[in-house]
Amino acid sequence: MTMPEPAPDPEAARPVFARLRALAAAAALPELSMGMSDDFEVAVEEGATLVRIGTALFGARRPSADAQRAEGERRS
Repeated sequence: MTMPEPAPDPEAARPVFARLRALAAAAALPELSMGMSDDFEVAVEEGATLVRIGTALFGARRPSADAQRAEGERRS
C-alpha cells in the first residue's frame, strides 16, 4: 500500500503510483494497493487493484477525544 503526500490535485500522485506499479511488476506481486478517496481514479489508471475510499463513502471522520482536547489546549 502506498499513500502519496496529500495534494490539492490528484494528478500529483501519479508519479508515486507509477513507481509503485513498476516495483510491483518487478517483484511479480499480484495485488497493488494504492489510492484513497481523493486520488483513487488516478491510482486505478496506474494499475491499482485495491483502493481505500472510506471518506468518499462515509464522510470525514470526527476528531478523536484526544485530538479535540489537544486542539482546545492549543487554542487556549
